[in-house]
Amino acid sequence: MPHADLNGFELHYDVHGEGDPLVCVHGLGCDRRAWVMQIQPFSQHYQAVFFDNRDVGQSSLAARDYTTAEMADDVLALADHLELESFHLLGISLGGMVSQQVALKAPERVRSLTLAVTHGGVQEAGRLRGRLLGAYAEYLPRELSVDNLLYLCYTEAFFQNEQMYEFMRTALLENPYPQPPQAFARQAHAGAHHDVRDRLHELKMPVHVIGAERDLMIPIWKQRELASLIPGSKLTVIEEQGHGVMWEAAERFNTVVTEFLATTPREAVR
Repeated sequence: MPHADLNGFELHYDVHGEGDPLVCVHGLGCDRRAWVMQIQPFSQHYQAVFFDNRDVGQSSLAARDYTTAEMADDVLALADHLELESFHLLGISLGGMVSQQVALKAPERVRSLTLAVTHGGVQEAGRLRGRLLGAYAEYLPRELSVDNLLYLCYTEAFFQNEQMYEFMRTALLENPYPQPPQAFARQAHAGAHHDVRDRLHELKMPVHVIGAERDLMIPIWKQRELASLIPGSKLTVIEEQGHGVMWEAAERFNTVVTEFLATTPREAVR
């Protein structure tokens, strides 16, 4: 698999399709395999870039805590490596926080910004949530840690489908590149300390905020808050879905993303 040495990390990535570049940044604990239901629809019309963040998948592990701003430097370094002068940007959850930082650091390079099931910042309650998520990963048996994440990400209907539940649980438990608990905790720490709410008004590119009505991980009111802080942004709330909307309602999610991208400029706003 292709990889690049960037910012002291070996980042592994895949590129699918041709057309305008679409860089996809995943969330907490997920590697690029988690885009499996987005690869085909996104690569039909775009040069879709999927990669493992630092501390997950086949990319290098970190030796210390870091910030979403530092993770954004990885995204920009990868774009440079791939010679992408400008690109559409999609971020999920923690990846949405990282994507906000990318857009604030290099607005001239971001043609459009899609932020799904994420937030613009948290205060002390969010710090506590980040510590708890990290502690669950470090101190719970792996099976219980996986069940905790499934509970936070999926709806009641998901758990009523025993076959689907067992499939997803097994896929997570048998990941050939499992994320060490300490790496999960570092990513959770980065998300817990993310806060750019005082700068979001600076964003001038087309922005689409996608929320999930039944999100337990990042509640819908945080996603509404995010959209309210970005002038001219579009807010789409996908009903009856939770944080794992991109898997549990993949077809709906993919349509919402690609329909917005189809309306955006082919060049970044200068």
